[in-house]
Amino acid sequence: MHTIQDIFDTIKEQDIQFVDFRFTDLRGTWHHITTDIDMLEENTFAEGFNFDGSSVEGWCPIHKSDMFYVPDISTAHIDPFMSHPTLVLVCSIVDAETGKMYHKDPRTISQKAEEYLEKTGIADTAYMGPELEFFLFDDVRFKSDINESFYHIDAASGSWNTGVKQEQGNTGFIAPVKGGYFKMPPVDKGHDIRSEMLNVMKKLGMPTRLHHSEVGTASQSEIGVDASTPMSKADEIQLTKYVVRTVADTYGLTSTFMPKPLAGDNGNGMHVHQSLWKNDKPIFAGKGYNGLSKDALYYIGGIIKHAKAINAFTNPLTNSYKRLIPGFEAPVILTYAGRNRSAAIRIPACNSANAKRIEVRFPDPGANPYLAFSAMLMAGIDGIKNKIDPGEAMEEDLYELNEKDLAKLPQVCGSLREALQNLDKDREFLKQGDVFNDDVINSYIELKMQDVIKLEHNPHPVEFEMYYGI
Repeated sequence: MHTIQDIFDTIKEQDIQFVDFRFTDLRGTWHHITTDIDMLEENTFAEGFNFDGSSVEGWCPIHKSDMFYVPDISTAHIDPFMSHPTLVLVCSIVDAETGKMYHKDPRTISQKAEEYLEKTGIADTAYMGPELEFFLFDDVRFKSDINESFYHIDAASGSWNTGVKQEQGNTGFIAPVKGGYFKMPPVDKGHDIRSEMLNVMKKLGMPTRLHHSEVGTASQSEIGVDASTPMSKADEIQLTKYVVRTVADTYGLTSTFMPKPLAGDNGNGMHVHQSLWKNDKPIFAGKGYNGLSKDALYYIGGIIKHAKAINAFTNPLTNSYKRLIPGFEAPVILTYAGRNRSAAIRIPACNSANAKRIEVRFPDPGANPYLAFSAMLMAGIDGIKNKIDPGEAMEEDLYELNEKDLAKLPQVCGSLREALQNLDKDREFLKQGDVFNDDVINSYIELKMQDVIKLEHNPHPVEFEMYYGI
């Protein structure tokens, strides 16, 4: 559906009854508003519909609450799960007071980052290719109250269940901790579920590549997708998460993209492959280190220089920093290398200039994809503009370094509080081209500090284990 007429033709042909308008808030949560199909008119695509923006966390106060959600024609698709035929349209947000795109709308920020890249003359197109990891569980319960706090996770495929007598019998085909990578069925109990997820994504027109079991126990999984431009790929990530969660639900399971749901096992990452193109030519390909151009190395330099501020967007949960620790394939050392998965930035092996790219490995799928992609792109642009040297590559296994050598190397943040503090100090590169501004950065910091304070002010179950008897 590429035109308004295509959309109305589809509505008639498929007897569509409802239209579902979707948009993303600062946290990265997808929201939706459903209207009768008769409410959709041609002018809706220019004018949108009015809604209360004050009900969205971090946006506007109640005395300035009127906003419009304006649908993007290119995002139109039929929802694959809803009982009544429903057309889906992803929306950007317009400020009713100014009539302009709303500066706190993550989708608008992503669009402005792409426009800024083109204005610099460095490149005309950026590509982002994320790898989404998630767990599949059978049962998840949690509670936090004045007198108790707990979580309980269970999965028939979890390593802790090898000795449990199951009602249907225990087959013993269970991946151990850190033992799930590329396993065959019946150890890989998520295979058919992931295949169904990819089938749904394919029907929605999303280019998919692969799926496989990941390192962790309890059916940790990964879905591989094609790269696309930042805003388009962020749209697809939101849709991918919806598909993954809903397909899992139809199988009686629950899925989570939470970075570190299991103690002592690998967490969920979102490695992001990135490249820049100009006039249909890859500008990251060159004759430098590992076949990289100078601009690619400068882009890496920008990512490394601004990584601690970027962490606020790429690793935006308090839980993110339980993943960013050595020993669990989550790179914390801010360096780069070819094929070295212990480095924060890897240069994947490839057979052509068109495939030349970098892979930033510290992000996780708890990120708002619009903001995470925009922040990394802005850091890379800053690196190219200012010719930031990324230093020498480090080929050795960085997980094997001793503490003394480790302390000499720059690392990602150790907490969300630290990341937000660094974002507060290092924000000028984000404000270039008015992509981000102080208002959205301040609002984001204030919003995420609520998470920090809530965690810091509540007793943790582990604290009872450590301290109750002192």
